[in-house]
Amino acid sequence: MKIWKKLALATAALAMVGTLSACSSNKSSSTSSNNKNQLTLWVDTEQVPYYKTIAKDFEKTHKGIKVRVTQSPNGSANAKTDVGKDPSKAADVFEVPNDQLGQMAEAGYINPLSPTDTKNIKTNYIDEAYKGVAWNGKVYAYPYAQQAQTIYYNKSKLSASDVQDWDTLTSKGVVATDFTNAYVMWPVFFSAGTKLFGDNGEDLKGSTFNSQEGVNALTWFAEQKKNKNVMQTSNALNQLKKGKAAAILDGPWNAANIKKILGKNFAVAKYPTITVGGKKVQMEAFLGIEGFAINSHTANAKASAQLAAFITNKKAQLIAHDKAGQIPVLKAAINSSDIKNDNVAEAVIEMAKSGNSVLMPKMAQMATFWDGSAPLISGAYDGKIKPAQYKAQLDKLAKKIEKK
Repeated sequence: MKIWKKLALATAALAMVGTLSACSSNKSSSTSSNNKNQLTLWVDTEQVPYYKTIAKDFEKTHKGIKVRVTQSPNGSANAKTDVGKDPSKAADVFEVPNDQLGQMAEAGYINPLSPTDTKNIKTNYIDEAYKGVAWNGKVYAYPYAQQAQTIYYNKSKLSASDVQDWDTLTSKGVVATDFTNAYVMWPVFFSAGTKLFGDNGEDLKGSTFNSQEGVNALTWFAEQKKNKNVMQTSNALNQLKKGKAAAILDGPWNAANIKKILGKNFAVAKYPTITVGGKKVQMEAFLGIEGFAINSHTANAKASAQLAAFITNKKAQLIAHDKAGQIPVLKAAINSSDIKNDNVAEAVIEMAKSGNSVLMPKMAQMATFWDGSAPLISGAYDGKIKPAQYKAQLDKLAKKIEKK
């Protein structure tokens, strides 16, 4: 289960306890040491085996440097919290989702990359990857994967043309999704024409969802409650397995499981268009960029930077794709035959384009946003929040997330 699945699960938790919780509860006492020749790398539990292989290749080309690969204490979805407990004891290099980089940079846990590495990322990686790991004009991580949700469907029940538009899709088959999960559903607000923390996700006063466009988005959610072919569920995968759903909205982290369920009937595509506020628009998703950051307390910043660059190079990104279905962000990797022949990768890469998805903002206020957005969406969907209350509820959320 990969990072943005973890983040999505944590979104639901935020609605109860008030950011995208870690899948792993395994504890690890493995941390960096003061030995400049010994580096520690934190990755998610299921990634440890193949990153050990990548690390051994690094050791062969960087004589004298040893790398210890171990699982993140509470999963990379909780990188900020784990590193923040005691940065001096955290790993030299650690996996982190891009939405935490701004907070970690402001806290002094990580330092910006060198001008050379920054130029390399800006030149050789896709634009959204570069933007995803940048904060206030500086780059703070080496990106290695992009993750956006797509639509997976049973092609024995739905055709490729059926899934291109929500109305057509839901007239032909059942779509299972979760209106209590803001990670999945909030991007409808983007489709409606609103912004979250401005154009670049870094503007505290830049949100525009408390508007008529935002009201239109909530109205769309309410309309889905009346649609007999839209199923509310916290486990869409299970509904697909039972045959009760013909399509689900999910990410590349679950592609392997979905392929097992659907077998020869497996199909994937970018999100359909939807009708919001009387306009036919592209249904959008959140885009996450996964990367590796360097602990500002490392005893060997140079070797740590070399390790982070190495484990995000073309070979490493293709290994991550082969072993775990990660979708690369390095242009050279994306253009490889392995990626071009992968229909899941093709759909995710299409969804990652501007107009199809929006980069996850890196503001510290995202914690407050998740806490308030999920009940707002579900409230509109199930009718607990009435249309006459939409604007006031949107104003309330906008005011909350503008607090420093």
